[in-house]
Amino acid sequence: MSITEIFGNLFTFEDYGELVGLLANSLIAAALLGVVGGLISVFVMARDIPFAVHGVSELSFAGAAFALLIGFDVVAGSIVGSIVAALIIGVGGAKASEKNAIIGVLMPFGLGLAILFLALYDGRAANKFGLLTGQIVAITPSQILTLIICALAVLVVLVIVWRPLLFSSLDPEVARAKGVPVSLLTIVFMLTLGLAVALSVQVVGVLLVLALLITPAAAATQLSASPVWVPVLSVIFAVTASVGGILIALGSPVVPISPFVTTISFLIYVVCRLVGGRRMKSLHRRRAARAAKDHNTSQPATP
Repeated sequence: MSITEIFGNLFTFEDYGELVGLLANSLIAAALLGVVGGLISVFVMARDIPFAVHGVSELSFAGAAFALLIGFDVVAGSIVGSIVAALIIGVGGAKASEKNAIIGVLMPFGLGLAILFLALYDGRAANKFGLLTGQIVAITPSQILTLIICALAVLVVLVIVWRPLLFSSLDPEVARAKGVPVSLLTIVFMLTLGLAVALSVQVVGVLLVLALLITPAAAATQLSASPVWVPVLSVIFAVTASVGGILIALGSPVVPISPFVTTISFLIYVVCRLVGGRRMKSLHRRRAARAAKDHNTSQPATP
């Protein structure tokens, strides 16, 4: 089979304009989720807790699978599972090693529960698969509304606690000495992270949620260290991946959303990594040239 035939089977773009119009609400929700994911990923990278994202996503998966089993709203089940996991991680230990141990225990437990619930579910296989690969184009208007409300709630909380949360994320010891409520902010952040994970699961599925909650900020930090530009670039990258992935997926009758979202996110990171590498080499050359110039200037003149 030729490459042309392969792409012909993957992409048709039939009635593409009508599909975009019908899924306008889904695209708006995806854009909001991109904003949430881009901002949350800044703190995930600052706190160095990508492992926590995966841990929360496993219990989010279990909550969604249980909701599917009992005929409850899947989005609500995913949110409940995420919040429970976030609270356990947030209050479970102050040290990074303690949190990692808790996450390591939660991950297999959540995954095992999810597999059990899905095994007991005798409905459509597509519903099970959607939990793993994302299903924002198939969710109901009420679920879209829930996603939008939760996304706005996360954004409001981040706006309120942004400065102290960033301070406590970058240097918790100094922040605690300055009177910043580091422990309380940790719990608040974990709750917002839990909501963000639950929302992102609807776009890329439980297995690939890292693409919206880690990769955007990881790419942004390759280009800048500015506390202003890193969040801005991270949001741009996350929105591009989430919305762009859906727009491409609408033209494919066989491939789910998540591969497109994760591929766009990965390509953004690769480009940023290459640009950042050249930028750092150029910076090092300028510093070396400046140091050599200063050294030659400071040398006494030969009589």
